[in-house]
Amino acid sequence: MWLLIAVLLLALIFGGIGFALHALWIVAAVILVVWIVGFFVRSGHGHRWYRW
Repeated sequence: MWLLIAVLLLALIFGGIGFALHALWIVAAVILVVWIVGFFVRSGHGHRWYRW
């Protein structure tokens, strides 16, 4: 019985980690798209849209 609970708990933990990593990849892709769009929109004016 304890083994079954431990296996189910591990499956839930690894499933949660997988979902979190997938969500982080989606967030990173959205940020990259916004950065690329901003880079091309502002490059026509000769100014940088970021401050570094």
